[in-house]
Amino acid sequence: MEVPGGDREPGSYYVGVDVGTGSVRAALVDQRGTLVAFADQPINQWEPQFNHHEQSSEDIWAACCVVTKKVVQGINLNRIRGLGFDATCSLVVLDKEFRPLPVNHEGDPHRNIIMWLDHRAISQVHRINETKHSVLQYVGGVMSVEMQAPKLLWLKENLRETCWDKAGHFFDLPDFLSWKATGVPARSLCSLVCKWTYSAEKGWDDSFWKVIGLEDLIANNYNKIGNKVLPPGASLGSGLTPEAAKDLGLPAGIAVAASLIDAHAGGLGVIGADVRGHGLACEGQPVTSRLAVICGTSSCHMGISKNPIFVPGVWGPYFSAMVPGFWLNEGGQSVTGKLIDHMVQGHAVFPELQAKATARCQSVYAYLNSHLDLIKKTQPVGFLTVDLHVWPDFHGNRSPLADLTLKGMVTGLKLSQDLDDLAILYLATVQAIAEAMARMSKVGKVVFPRCEDKRYYDKKYQVFLKLVEHQKEYAAIMKGD
Repeated sequence: MEVPGGDREPGSYYVGVDVGTGSVRAALVDQRGTLVAFADQPINQWEPQFNHHEQSSEDIWAACCVVTKKVVQGINLNRIRGLGFDATCSLVVLDKEFRPLPVNHEGDPHRNIIMWLDHRAISQVHRINETKHSVLQYVGGVMSVEMQAPKLLWLKENLRETCWDKAGHFFDLPDFLSWKATGVPARSLCSLVCKWTYSAEKGWDDSFWKVIGLEDLIANNYNKIGNKVLPPGASLGSGLTPEAAKDLGLPAGIAVAASLIDAHAGGLGVIGADVRGHGLACEGQPVTSRLAVICGTSSCHMGISKNPIFVPGVWGPYFSAMVPGFWLNEGGQSVTGKLIDHMVQGHAVFPELQAKATARCQSVYAYLNSHLDLIKKTQPVGFLTVDLHVWPDFHGNRSPLADLTLKGMVTGLKLSQDLDDLAILYLATVQAIAEAMARMSKVGKVVFPRCEDKRYYDKKYQVFLKLVEHQKEYAAIMKGD
């Protein structure tokens, strides 16, 4: 779609492609950063069994081509100066000839991506963490099952013949896309530092891969997982290849940048934003005083510092992974956006909600928001959840607890299942996500609540903390003699 008011006057244009969990988006911007056109395209996901989430690199590349062709319609292609990709930190597996390999027991090579949210490698990540290797201090002390080392170990232990022995290249999805566009198998510091234990200062640590049982990756100077590493935004090779140019509908030879993880692209945009003239508290302050909160299928908090900061349960510090010369720390919650969908779409009255929202030409969430305003009466809308509380770790806790065994909790349910109940459950879920964010965001507040509201939310937060305390007590009881 063309953005109303988009500038079509002569100048330079740039194409950005963003691969999220459920769709691919492309944007065309001019040299001033004005959004000129936007397009999106859904992508396929497979869940062959619980905790196994897969995608297809061919399907994702095809979607990239669709959206890119859409956003450049009607413009002079010779004015396009560059192309950049960001994507989820999913694991792409190719053979020695760069053909897809199966990451599943069914042997389907089309499904050659283990998605970022895949939790199949729980046993492997436990064993990795038991090594207490020194690289783990750079991921908050405990590696997440969503990182690449446990997934690689799972492939070696479970798909040795059909995948591991045939593999020639393991890419983070953002780096796969930049390779597909340029033919250059370079990796971005962003992906390798944040998800693969690479150090921008020291490179790979042989001892780590040996101690976890993946010493075979060291061969040929780490050729399978990356031995040419570039900072995000660096120009790759000779730019867009003729084959990729034809696929994308762009001129061959235009510059292609080393990639970013999707959340980190958002983090860079927030932390590097020009805020002059908007009356914001951060104007005139150093970029190290900013906190980026990136929300999508998951949510991520990002901050940068001049010196490394080690915080248990918080990922990082990562040097030069997002902003050159700065250390990055990130905390986050897995599948927060997906959790809201799960709670709403799984409710008995969801079909009724869908029908009413469609009749009003609204999204289901816009309808729920307006419905909450209707039922709140004279009290603040947040007070509707006085008896309903949610612990949001339905997919484990990423940070700051770094505990993938945690489960979701809901207390205060009733037998009734009408639209009011769904709206209040939706509200309690959103509040729980916000409360979890508060655990990671002890920074200066800009918006001050009314005293009455603050007292209420302080009590909600006390209940929130009790929920996880009780969950751990229940687990201990069930494990006891």
